[in-house]
Amino acid sequence: MIPLLVVLGVLGVSASGPLIAATLGGTSVTALAIAFWRNALAAVVMAAPVAVRSPGQFRRLGRREYFWSAVAGVALAFHFVCFILSLTLTSVAASTALVCLQSGWIAVFSLVRGRRLPAAVLVGLGLAFAGVVAITGLDLGSSREAVLGDVLAVAGGILAGLYTMAGGKARQTMSTGTYTTVCYSVCALLVAVMALATGQRLTGFEPIGWVGIAAITLAAQIVGHTAFNYLVATLSPLVVSMFILLEIPGAALLAAVFLHEVLPAGTYAGLALILAGLAVVVLGQRRVRQGKGATAALEPELGAD
Repeated sequence: MIPLLVVLGVLGVSASGPLIAATLGGTSVTALAIAFWRNALAAVVMAAPVAVRSPGQFRRLGRREYFWSAVAGVALAFHFVCFILSLTLTSVAASTALVCLQSGWIAVFSLVRGRRLPAAVLVGLGLAFAGVVAITGLDLGSSREAVLGDVLAVAGGILAGLYTMAGGKARQTMSTGTYTTVCYSVCALLVAVMALATGQRLTGFEPIGWVGIAAITLAAQIVGHTAFNYLVATLSPLVVSMFILLEIPGAALLAAVFLHEVLPAGTYAGLALILAGLAVVVLGQRRVRQGKGATAALEPELGAD
């Protein structure tokens, strides 16, 4: 089950960058409209089965569940704003690479909180980040506009780390359906407020624009994000964020197959390094659990329950 969800999650999020760039570049759809509709529609899709099969789940949620889901939703909203805007200012490769470095930020959050990182985690992160550089070269822009896009992508990665960590806390006591419904709803509501405040329209687009929104919602949100939201209940936020690094070679491979783009020279070497880094982190955490108990595993938290 976990391998299948990882594959679905990686394929879903890998399609995000190219689909968003194509929609923004070829239609009148706004950045905030993409962020709003992908979350609003996904919230409805995720809420429907829960409402039909077990509507009492929502009534049983307590303040703790709503708090962490709301934290995740707020972080997700600002993550989307930063990521989508960065795609209009810098290259898709640079934006995707910088946003996907959330595993490094999760490790930084852990160090700030005084948690000691196992050597295997540091080695694994190093290998994975070397893989990212091998694929993209972290080809950062030289113009002011591109630099701003890169800064926004970095901010998007930090916010993605917070979203993953808060989601891990919420998913300890929530089902995937209830968590994603609350999280995506909070995100959509906040994005709608931002759109109202900035004057960005959320409707009135041409048909091809709505097709783009639907494709992004299905692939990136319902399949990609929801798969990883399911996994964060059983795997540590760091491991889940390491899997998300596979979005970088995944996006390159999808672009080569469907858009006939030339693969970056280091794609396969980078993929091998990312997989090696992921394996080192997973095996290192497994040894920590076996040697010191489950509580010693690296499970970054944002605060007390």
